[in-house]
Amino acid sequence: MTRDGKVFAGTHLIVDLWDAERLDDIEHVRRTLVEAVEVAGATLLHIHLHHFTPNGGVSGVAVLAESHISIHTWPERGYAALDIFMCGDARPHAAIPVLERAFSPGGVRCDELLRGETAD
Repeated sequence: MTRDGKVFAGTHLIVDLWDAERLDDIEHVRRTLVEAVEVAGATLLHIHLHHFTPNGGVSGVAVLAESHISIHTWPERGYAALDIFMCGDARPHAAIPVLERAFSPGGVRCDELLRGETAD
């Protein structure tokens, strides 16, 4: 990929959500990941989620032709950690509003890494 004169493999977003809701609802998490993939213009290959007890946390990954979206939730803390890594024509930043609508976080942090960026 090339953007702003930089050559790299893909965009990797590290996303933290605080004071978020519905982090223990595995079907809601699944639907949210599917919507995030669609809105980003990526291709879903497989999705696998695991529901933990007793806290109800959810961990999982949506495997994409363009890479992946992973999620790990701590509902007892209202916290979720996500990785959104995409290459090609996919638009990983477009997934952020989907996450905001789905989980209604009080706070969001998104850091961007350009994976595989060539050193000059």
